[in-house]
Amino acid sequence: MPWWSWILIWVALVALSLLFYVLLGIRLFRQFMATVRDLGEAGSMLGRLGPLDQQPEPDDEKRAAPGSAVFASPALMRHDYEASKSKTREERRRRRVQRKKDRGQPQALGDLDFT
Repeated sequence: MPWWSWILIWVALVALSLLFYVLLGIRLFRQFMATVRDLGEAGSMLGRLGPLDQQPEPDDEKRAAPGSAVFASPALMRHDYEASKSKTREERRRRRVQRKKDRGQPQALGDLDFT
């Protein structure tokens, strides 16, 4: 092989690697700009919500201050957990009964509230 063929091979390798890095840079820039655009949309959505002090709280239950569970007694936390679990279970049961009632399906005896 003549000496100038090595020069052509190295020039081609360097040119291809530069082309690869340019294309990689363009792709990275586009992904970065898409991320910035998504962050801008998320910021505008959060800006519309307002501060936490101005948001209405649910009327049926008072929320504890964030982080108060760390200093609460384990018995109180267990009670809150069990109460929340039973409340969720009861809501699911009510929805199931209503759904079966709407569809005209027979009710399960365990789902009926006889009390």
